[in-house]
Amino acid sequence: MVIGAPERRRPVPGSEVAVPTTVRRTVLTLPGVSLGPENPLPALWPPAGLHRVGEAERAALPAEMARQAGYGALRSVLPVRLRDGYGRSRGPVRLDAIVLENDRLRATVLPGLGGRIHSLLHKPTGRELLYRNPVFQPADFALNGAWFSGGIEWNIGATGHSTLSCAPLHAARVPAPDGPGADAAGGGMLRLWEWERLRDTPFQIDLWLPEGSDFLFVGVRIRNPHDRPVPVHWWSNIAVPEGEPGSRGTGCRVLAPAEEAWHFGYERSLRRVPVPEWQGTDRTYPLRSANPADYFYDVPDGDRRWIAALDEDGQGLVQTSTELLRGRKLFVWGTGRGGRRRQQWLTEPGTGGYAEIQAGLARTRLEHVRLDAHTEFAWLEAYGPLSADPAAVHGTDWGAARTAAAASLEAALPRAEVDAAHTAWLARADHEPGERLATGSGWGALEVARAGYALPGTPFEPSTLGAEQRPWTELLRTGGMPARGPSADPGPSLVAPAWRDLLEEAAPSAAVDYHLGVAQWHAGDRAQAARSWERSLHASRSPWTLRCLAVAAQESGDPERAADRWLHAVRVALAAPADGPDPGEGRTEPAGRPGPVVRDGAAAGQRRRAQGRSVSGRQGGFWPEDAVLLTAPGPAGGTEGTGPGRPAAERRAPVPAARPAADPGPTADPGPTADAGPAADPVPAAALAALGREAVEALLAVGRAPDARALLDALTPEIRDRGRFRLLRARILLAEGDAQAARAVFDDGFEIPDLREGEETLEDTWYAVAEQLVSGGAVVTEEIRSRARAEHPLPERYDYRMHPRE
Repeated sequence: MVIGAPERRRPVPGSEVAVPTTVRRTVLTLPGVSLGPENPLPALWPPAGLHRVGEAERAALPAEMARQAGYGALRSVLPVRLRDGYGRSRGPVRLDAIVLENDRLRATVLPGLGGRIHSLLHKPTGRELLYRNPVFQPADFALNGAWFSGGIEWNIGATGHSTLSCAPLHAARVPAPDGPGADAAGGGMLRLWEWERLRDTPFQIDLWLPEGSDFLFVGVRIRNPHDRPVPVHWWSNIAVPEGEPGSRGTGCRVLAPAEEAWHFGYERSLRRVPVPEWQGTDRTYPLRSANPADYFYDVPDGDRRWIAALDEDGQGLVQTSTELLRGRKLFVWGTGRGGRRRQQWLTEPGTGGYAEIQAGLARTRLEHVRLDAHTEFAWLEAYGPLSADPAAVHGTDWGAARTAAAASLEAALPRAEVDAAHTAWLARADHEPGERLATGSGWGALEVARAGYALPGTPFEPSTLGAEQRPWTELLRTGGMPARGPSADPGPSLVAPAWRDLLEEAAPSAAVDYHLGVAQWHAGDRAQAARSWERSLHASRSPWTLRCLAVAAQESGDPERAADRWLHAVRVALAAPADGPDPGEGRTEPAGRPGPVVRDGAAAGQRRRAQGRSVSGRQGGFWPEDAVLLTAPGPAGGTEGTGPGRPAAERRAPVPAARPAADPGPTADPGPTADAGPAADPVPAAALAALGREAVEALLAVGRAPDARALLDALTPEIRDRGRFRLLRARILLAEGDAQAARAVFDDGFEIPDLREGEETLEDTWYAVAEQLVSGGAVVTEEIRSRARAEHPLPERYDYRMHPRE
């Protein structure tokens, strides 16, 4: 028997007046923080903490899973930039929102934050179906950093939280599949769309509320406009309240049509486990797991795709979809101190916890799915309330619990109705958007300008092109790139093969060679990338290019040389003025370049040879960065690094000189070198902070604590006072042998807003300090390590451990 299934209201013609669906804009005000600036340094490394399956473990998986788990792994998040400029000092923030509403449901969407569904309210009962975060607090959980918890998010691109988690999407009204909708004032369907940049795939998300329905329908389409296959990743991530143990002592239970699941925890091991009970614990209850973990339910082929989270009364939210969206997952934070602390970190005290139920294209989130050239994936999802017999839902018979939930779902929203809605939506998927409600990025318009893609239903219009795209539109138009001052932000780099080809053919310049090096690095051609950066550095002494060469040295196994190059980069950055116009703005290199765009790679090679530059990447001369290294700092107490006109109160400590390079490179005549005088344009504060952090860590890695201290002291007070740099201070003090002073930094207290998910730097540094305090500087033995952990336990405020406790 089905108990308490929501009443299915459908207006009978002539018997009542249906309440039309409305789509309207509003503003949501929450306690929160600004996202802050992007990190302008190119993300040359793979994302930290990626969840991957090892070769040996993959060999034991089913064939399709093994193939997809090894397909499409990211080299980096390029061309996307990292977002780590947020803090934790909250105030009121205004978030643009779009509300879809009928007489049964109200959905609140945040188009400026990845299209997140912030709230889904069931109006007849007044019940919020999602975990709705009362604050906006980013944390470092996305592939590119900033991410926030709560609601329904759309994860596209690659394994992990999407790089679009905190990015704007285009939004507009479109006629709904079940009627004219948009022809009526304020009605219709909401379309969200963007260009996903990790895989260069346009996608759309269409949301609508059929009249009288208790379910929000969501049509999703991902298109591959290219002549090659692309790896695709999609998971819809739904935050639901985990509940509190009540009279049954259970809290929320998650149900899905599966008897087995794939478990993946922070010990990075994937294993098949039974559902619901494993290792003596029913894992379908989020509050019964001690540690954070993923459970990917193995839903049998042919079974209806659904997942539900129901509370002690058998009420909650259900998600279902058409067949293509095959995967279902439960993520739990666990009841351990680290998992609880992470949840609190994402919201405010007194807020209840949450779990995540998810739906994706593959069995697990460790896989990517192949999307063939000039094809698309399209499916329909539905979200709504579900009520089932609580005795069955929370009984010991897992089969009966699943059957009760499945029967309630079929009564509330038959499977055939979902399939029919999918068919109806596909007929509207190409319909051109009407009134624009929000504007996303200009990257899709740039790709359309380059390749002429026809993408009906998702227009990427030239009017959306902005300052970030301007150097690239100039490259398309003239074959050159706008010049910038050597310390100005060079802008985001594009790394797709088509853009790399254009850069190879472009007129050489500092900007072209810098961006070409980033594209070559991303493609795995590291030797040629270094040569391109050396040419760029020869043309213009830039901290951005020096930093790229530092990464290249580190990755080639030369940490000393890498530390020197980072040091040079910071010295150049500190020599730049704090503000002022960009003297390169508005110019194009080469200036006044006549004639049509050159597309002949041989001609580009001739230009490079004519200027004495490397062509093949394996032979020929190149400009060693040593030819343009900075001179040593001025006398102690001088004004080194203050910049012209800077007040004495803002002057920074002198930065140590870099050590002479052991291998100055080829002895071929380097020709004229860049001016070694002070830069005339500003280094953004975000770049100085990122450079300083990387440089201090590089210096500590090679045992140069005094240099690390001097560099840290040379940064601005605002940067030094950030939590990340307070931790660096403690690490420097520890390296200098002053464990007491390092411990004092912890005792004074600090927070690291961009502490990465799974990052253990806090824990490692704390215990390293504790070991020195216990040993008194003597050799650290296992006995001392045990004593340090017993005598100096990690304080709760610094405990973010996601791995199983020892």
